[in-house]
Amino acid sequence: MIDLHSHILSALDDGAADVAASIEMARIAVGDGITHMACTPHVVPGKYENSVSTILPAMHTLQAMLDAQSIPLTLYCGADVHVAPDLVERLRDGEVPTLNRTRYFLLEPPHEILPPRLEDFANRLLESGFVPIITHPERLLWASRHFDVVQRLADLGCPLQLTADSLTGGFGAAARQLTERILNEGRASFFASDAHGVSWRKPVMSGARAMVAERFGQEVADQMFHDRPAAILADAEPSAVLPSSRRTAGAPASPGLARRLADRIFRADRIFRNG
Repeated sequence: MIDLHSHILSALDDGAADVAASIEMARIAVGDGITHMACTPHVVPGKYENSVSTILPAMHTLQAMLDAQSIPLTLYCGADVHVAPDLVERLRDGEVPTLNRTRYFLLEPPHEILPPRLEDFANRLLESGFVPIITHPERLLWASRHFDVVQRLADLGCPLQLTADSLTGGFGAAARQLTERILNEGRASFFASDAHGVSWRKPVMSGARAMVAERFGQEVADQMFHDRPAAILADAEPSAVLPSSRRTAGAPASPGLARRLADRIFRADRIFRNG
């Protein structure tokens, strides 16, 4: 499995408490079947002032530690980015990292209140050549009351990333219900762990993958836990990332496209992947 949302890097946000926790999170992830993980600390103006200059060195340091201990987890650079007026400019300048230097990045809307003109903001990002992945919409407190906004964001071409623990019940009944609704409507692109530690919110996804496979079939589970995340890391066209019912342009992704993209990117050396 490929996990594109984690807070495994220590001392950058509210994720791993220290390096020992980061290494233990990596061990847990590998034990659960995760082979590739994006390091995505929060980027929150005035609170977590992270950028490429803080995230990339920390990722390289942790990767070296994992390699030294023979922990087979490959890390990628990214960020969990909050809404900000100057975000397009910061993305263009390379200050805020996208996922593995692709057009895709994690966008976390405010949890408590729906921000005004969120769809216009997402459309501006898309028109600027960046694809905002809406993180854990099922856990946003306003999402059930304004579900039409979530639907329109997906229909605009913004991939929706669900949290594995939301499906298995770790975030309560409301989050699980909204997760199932998004899945049943065919609007979910992929799952991630959004891991923050070694106890609660651990980097595990296999339980959710098994549930998706049971309900929707193994092919759908493979798409949501491997193929589409691989396509994102390879900067594939959105047709390889969005659910087939939500693709806004172009022909459907050909069978095996995401796997071929994954083979290509995973064969590349680490300099190509992470800079």
